[in-house]
Amino acid sequence: MSAIDWPEKTRELHNHHFDSTVWNDFVFRDDDIVIANYSKSGSTWLQQIVGQLVFGGALDVELAEVTWWVDMRVPPKDVKLARLEAQQHRRFVKTHLPLDALVFSPSAKYLYIGRDGRDVAWSLFNHHVNANQGWYDSVNEPPGRVGPPLEPPTTDDPVQYFRDWLAGDGWPFWSFWDNVRTWWPARRLPNVLMLHFRDLKADLEREIRKIAAFLAIDVDAGAWPRILEHCGFEYMKTHADRLAPRRGAYWDDGGEVFFHRGVDGRWRELLPEADGRRYEDMAVAELGPECARWLATGELPRAADRPTQKRVDAGDARTP
Repeated sequence: MSAIDWPEKTRELHNHHFDSTVWNDFVFRDDDIVIANYSKSGSTWLQQIVGQLVFGGALDVELAEVTWWVDMRVPPKDVKLARLEAQQHRRFVKTHLPLDALVFSPSAKYLYIGRDGRDVAWSLFNHHVNANQGWYDSVNEPPGRVGPPLEPPTTDDPVQYFRDWLAGDGWPFWSFWDNVRTWWPARRLPNVLMLHFRDLKADLEREIRKIAAFLAIDVDAGAWPRILEHCGFEYMKTHADRLAPRRGAYWDDGGEVFFHRGVDGRWRELLPEADGRRYEDMAVAELGPECARWLATGELPRAADRPTQKRVDAGDARTP
């Protein structure tokens, strides 16, 4: 049995959204849950799913009160860490960092969700173009921003937005390819579960049960109908005042704008074929054929044997 080569942090990442140094001072608990992805790939959906599993299908779970985006610059690091330390329930947090800018815990559980980049860009366009001034102020005005401020979109055309986003590798946010590429090798780790937006859409109950098993959460049989209802898209859109960031205050039309349509493939209606091929060619070049295929379809390659996580003394986690 071989030792596990756990991921290590090799860099810090700062911009208008990120302060990766928060992770350096985050004190992990053994049962922590980390939800990871590139923005607009399903992180809020996963937060709702995990919250419903942790709290047994409770009606009154407000995501903003129980889960945090750790690497977001706001609120300040000391405020965020204090609130996380005070939590008594099983903690679940999210990150949009590439894996090598993250402190990785062998004892925590990680859920990474992928989504086709064309769907990501279409969802990001809706998120970006509909955000109000309060959203821009919340990102740009607090101290600590590195680099230029986040500005409103320069176009109201989603096709042009996609072209700019693709040409700028995530412009004006952060690198899409970098995020996916750094997380892809972690799929073989025993405490990482790779998920896909398309699979959640295709069979939500199957995927939630898979997540519950991975997190070792025993769900009372009577709670399953509530959990499935509360994790459905229509329920989340209807209750966006509880589930959207800042209860929807960042969008003039409320939190329903944040959840929008919750479907894949909207780009097919507008995106010229040549642009689609350009994206697909870039995905293979940037990620390799297996990862590119997974990102487009949700199909993972035949699983290699995962390393076995051997229980060892603290401070000796890599000793076989």
